[in-house]
Formats: sequence, structure tokens, C-alpha cells
Amino acid sequence: MFALFTQTNAMYDCDGISVIDSCKLEVCHIKREYSHKVFKDLAQKGCTSVGWFYGFKLHFVINSKDEIISFFISPGNTHDANPKVPEKVIKSLFGKLLAARGYIGAFKMLYEKGIQLIHRIRKNMKNKLMSMYDKLLLRKRGVIESVINILKSQCSLEYTGLRSLSGFLSHICASIAAYSFRSEKPSIFYREHPKVGLN
Repeated sequence: MFALFTQTNAMYDCDGISVIDSCKLEVCHIKREYSHKVFKDLAQKGCTSVGWFYGFKLHFVINSKDEIISFFISPGNTHDANPKVPEKVIKSLFGKLLAARGYIGAFKMLYEKGIQLIHRIRKNMKNKLMSMYDKLLLRKRGVIESVINILKSQCSLEYTGLRSLSGFLSHICASIAAYSFRSEKPSIFYREHPKVGLN
């Protein structure tokens, strides 16, 4: 029921500029992976830029206002460019999609669906011309890291004390719903704050 509530009341619409990324959901310390029993047949060992972990991955997409559009949970060893991942989270997307280099493998699939993937090039790739607007947008891709930070530090997204799959899923949905109902969120574009009257 909580998952249904999150999907119907805590998700927002795509506005033509979206950002996709993933973050780890650690269920226990990597050294205790073989003794962990709660998610024994579901969780997997994965690797991020900061090291190895044991658990799951949360893949999600935000719009230009940093509102979450959709999300998908996968085992920790799932690569970001795995075709199953983008297909789950791009159903309602259109326009431009900002992503890290890891999503380059999904370029063709996204192009066929009418979505323009904007990413930085790898060292072994030829440099392609990019409009100045797209270059400026790409600089804003890192704002999704702020969303991840808020989800983990203020909405308790990553919690290792869960003892059932249903509790795990409910906790994830509760954290995402808590973030979605925040009055203040980071944004790709500058938001003008209301002026305070001077006496």
C-alpha cells in the first residue's frame, strides 16, 4: 500500500529536462555479507567510486526542479547501463536526459524512444560538437548528488537495521515520499526567493 501511495502521490511529471543516477543501499557491512541472512538471495555485492558494498541500488530520475519522477530498485551488482534499468525509469520521460558516463551503453535505446542523452565523453571516444546550452546543462548534472545526500542524511534512505523485504521496501518508499513532500528542494535552475519587505 505504501508503494502505491508513493507512486500516486509522491511522484512528479517530467518537464523536458531530467537527470538520472543511482546510489547504493547497503544492507550490512561488506565483511558480513556471508553471514547476512535477511536478503541472502536478493542482495548482491556491488562497487561504487568509494568502494565495495553489499546490498541494492536505487536508480531514480529527477526533473529540473529536483522532483523525483520515477525510481527502480535492483541488486547491487546491476550496472547503470543495464537495459532493464533505464526501461523501468524512463517510461514517462521526454526531451533531454543528463547522465554520467556509465549510461552511454543505453544511448541507442534512449534515442529510439526520442530521448536525447547528454553525457561527458570517455577518453577513447571522439569529441562531438555539443551546443552551449547542453554544455551548461551538463554542468548541472551534479545537483542529483544533493538529492542523494538529502535522501540519506535527512530522510534515512540507507538503513541496515531492516529485518524483512516488506519492511525494506516500505522504508524506501517512506524516505522517497518524505523527500517529495519537502517544501524546499535543490534545483538545476536558479529560483528567486520572495523579497522581504523593509520597514
